[in-house]
Amino acid sequence: MPAYIIADVKVTDTAAYERYKALTPNAITKNGGRFLARGGQTEVLEGGWQPNRVVILEFPDMATARAFYDSPEYREAREARKDAADFKMILVEGA
Repeated sequence: MPAYIIADVKVTDTAAYERYKALTPNAITKNGGRFLARGGQTEVLEGGWQPNRVVILEFPDMATARAFYDSPEYREAREARKDAADFKMILVEGA
């Protein structure tokens, strides 16, 4: 069953965030994932959520998504973004 990582990202340091953005695609593809959305326009339809930069990743399953998150490549990317952005991130199993 597919799994999705969904992130709401508030960029606080644009220059440092660019390094994170450069490292992330390789980590995602190497671990079997792909981008579905990456910072495009958002529109609130209901509720009070005011998203920042929304990113949605798709993986074949929950285990693969977790393997991506814990991979050496993504750990390097996470370290690069440490002071560049505030992240809210979830992993959800698809239907």
